[in-house]
Amino acid sequence: MKKLAVGILAHVDAGKTTLTEGLLYRGGQLKKLGRVDHRDAFLDTGALERERGITIFSKQARLPLPGAEVTLVDTPGHVDFSSEMERTLQVLDYAVLVVSGTDGVQGHTRTLWRLLEQYRIPAFLFINKMDLPGADRGAVLEQLRTQLGEGCVDFGQPEAALWEQVALCGEEALERYLEQGKLSHRDAAELIRRRRLFPCLFGSALRLEGVDALLEALERDTLAPVYGPDFGARVYKIARDSQGGRLTWLKVTGGTLRVKDLVTNRRAGLPEDRVWSEKVDQIRFYSGEKYRLAEQAPAGSVCAVTGLSRTLPGEGLGAERTAPAPQLEPVLTYQVLLEEGADLHAALDKLRQLQEEDPQLHIVWNRSLRQIHVQLMGEVQLEVLQRLIADRFGLAVSFGPGSIVYRETIAAPVEGVGHYEPLRHYAEVHLLLEPLERGSGLQFAADCPEDRLERGWQRLILTHLEEKEHLGVLTGSPITDLRITLVDGRAHEKHTEGGDFRQATYRAVRQGLMEAESVLLEPWYDFRLEVPQACVGRAMHDLQRMGGRTQPPETGGESVLLTGAAPVAALRDYAREVAAYTRGSGRLLCALRGYEPCREQAAAVRAREYDPLRDLDNPADSIFCTHGAGFSVPWDQVKARMHVDSGLRLGTEEPDGREAEQPARREGSYAAGAALDQELQAIFERTYGPVKRRPIPPPARPRTESQQEKRSVPSRPEEPEYLLVDGYNIIFAWDELKDAAHASLDAARQLLMDLLSNYQGFRSCVVILVFDAYKVPRATQDVSRYHNIYVVYTKQAETADAYIEKATYELGRHHRVRVATSDGTEQLIILGHGALRLSARAFRAEVEQAGSQMAAILARNNRRERSGAVQAALERAAEEKGDKMKENR
Repeated sequence: MKKLAVGILAHVDAGKTTLTEGLLYRGGQLKKLGRVDHRDAFLDTGALERERGITIFSKQARLPLPGAEVTLVDTPGHVDFSSEMERTLQVLDYAVLVVSGTDGVQGHTRTLWRLLEQYRIPAFLFINKMDLPGADRGAVLEQLRTQLGEGCVDFGQPEAALWEQVALCGEEALERYLEQGKLSHRDAAELIRRRRLFPCLFGSALRLEGVDALLEALERDTLAPVYGPDFGARVYKIARDSQGGRLTWLKVTGGTLRVKDLVTNRRAGLPEDRVWSEKVDQIRFYSGEKYRLAEQAPAGSVCAVTGLSRTLPGEGLGAERTAPAPQLEPVLTYQVLLEEGADLHAALDKLRQLQEEDPQLHIVWNRSLRQIHVQLMGEVQLEVLQRLIADRFGLAVSFGPGSIVYRETIAAPVEGVGHYEPLRHYAEVHLLLEPLERGSGLQFAADCPEDRLERGWQRLILTHLEEKEHLGVLTGSPITDLRITLVDGRAHEKHTEGGDFRQATYRAVRQGLMEAESVLLEPWYDFRLEVPQACVGRAMHDLQRMGGRTQPPETGGESVLLTGAAPVAALRDYAREVAAYTRGSGRLLCALRGYEPCREQAAAVRAREYDPLRDLDNPADSIFCTHGAGFSVPWDQVKARMHVDSGLRLGTEEPDGREAEQPARREGSYAAGAALDQELQAIFERTYGPVKRRPIPPPARPRTESQQEKRSVPSRPEEPEYLLVDGYNIIFAWDELKDAAHASLDAARQLLMDLLSNYQGFRSCVVILVFDAYKVPRATQDVSRYHNIYVVYTKQAETADAYIEKATYELGRHHRVRVATSDGTEQLIILGHGALRLSARAFRAEVEQAGSQMAAILARNNRRERSGAVQAALERAAEEKGDKMKENR
């Protein structure tokens, strides 16, 4: 029996939940038909959903049919909860799009249709409320064909006319129809699966008209998906049960999932620190609020599992790939206001649980202002969120005045460069940033020869480009509609590490944005405004004042319909104005259209008061090295210091339309060697400063004995060198210490202290070994001496990084200080304090070198060979003793 996951989608108030009730009732799963207005709908289980009469969270219900086992998934219809609906699309085999017979195709209906097309989901259309006055079957069908596609066919017409229209949806079907004079439902099912045919069924869900025909079509005109033998699953939702347990909702897309199976998200290109493996504790099949436990879930099943703590919506498990990012984005942002005395960080942790369940509910922590901001789709979602926070966490929160979630792009191509070269690190990246059409998002590519930069480094740079949300330089908003191409770069055979290219890549993007002409984008709505004829002038004047675009008015009876598009900033509060000046008879419906250039960019930028140069989390400057220390070069001066020339000449034209000829290098000639020496010298001077050659002084005249003065040279006091070691960083960076730590952390600490004691005895430096307090429970700081080194356990609220930063600042003013750590952030801070940084790998090499030298010295001292002088003295003494014995005889 085929297993199908069928989603029910619609614009709000189209009758989607009522249709779901009818399908379950006629399918024998409900004994009583519930209603939304009676607050007893089977799938509207939440208190908020029943109070408001809208679906907020997606729900599922089992619908067994004679020829198919269907899982119905009811999705939210309100535009504010579109992200919940879009996540559900990832696991659907078929969809039923509900359209109101009186309202026809609306703005959000077209949004749903575009999403179904993007996710390649076959669709049935159910035109509801056909029993109401004003519902015209022919007019609605014509509108569907015009706005959604010619494949919309009325499946309620006579069979002869039906097969004739179905045949027009595909060439193969048309040939078969011409040969045989008819088609089969198998032919129709194949066209539906390929999204060439979209069956349209008319009826009234409240009166159960057309419901049986829809059930029959779902069973008869669908095909079972084909799944592979290897296990795979797609996560589409994270939720909590009534006891607070974490539920991972997923669809099995291959093989079989069993209880206690070990599942993982491991896939090619995913960094090891983000790979996890966990066991499944329970498999639950839900139908409304109730569920049944199962030992296994075959391919095609939609279920909830417990025991997985690190899953994310959209993530692929096993052989399943991860889904692309959702298309619908939040457009409004609000500051979260807590009660006086509330713990800000505790509240932030709780809000992040909601973000885990709904990734499009962006929780943003403004570190500089110490504020929590929430980004969402609309004000209805804001009211629901406030109630949800109070019910789940017991927090009374309010929200500040909202603002718009902007995006940024650029007007013309630009080259961005980034260089990261503190001591013993090296990476350089050249990127080409190009604007794309609106709605294209971000695209990443590589166009760099492998003889310039190895393929592995190129893949790493692309990974760093994709992993971060890059911010613009006008308002600090995320960038979009850009293609970022890697065009050149350089690595060092010895000193380049993976984190070096992360820094260089981030700085290259930022430097390019600082140099480019940035464009601020604001979100726009598609609107549908119905007002009485007496209010048309006021409505059109308002829309014109907002800067919107309006189609010619459509008159129907006593009301007039206005459609078009306008900025979200202007329409967000306009629904209240419409209700006021129409005395409640007007209605405004909005759907997200996309982003367009901001009308008042200068005013919006001034209002945000964003300074890109003060954004320390997103630097545009580059780091170069000179005289053994790193220094920062401002973003507008870095191109003159770059070690690589990418060859890009944007915005400049070569004379006579020809490209500038590159000077040919003649191998093996003196001129080529001299040119190479000059190039290497130029690179050296850019890195370490100009080469100063001392002039050769003339030979001094010899002084007579009387002219010579006797001077005493004061002895220079020998200041000890300080070495600070980040204990746990070194333990988990050295393989032998890491293995020991898995068995016993105390043993690993003791082994490290013994190694450092031997090292100090050989190098004669002051060694300070620092351990974090969270590994050893101590309320106060503890400094002890172990043989010849100092061991520091920080206070319970103090990290080793903080102690080392403070110590380097104090000691670096009078002593030479080195710090052994591989923490990238700490490296930059200690370099600013004048200390030298040793990576864990370099420090291990020093310790091993010191150990080998000590072993060599001990081996030399333990040799029992006598020196030549001692041997000669013993031989002479033996000869003298022999001579005396002869004389005595």
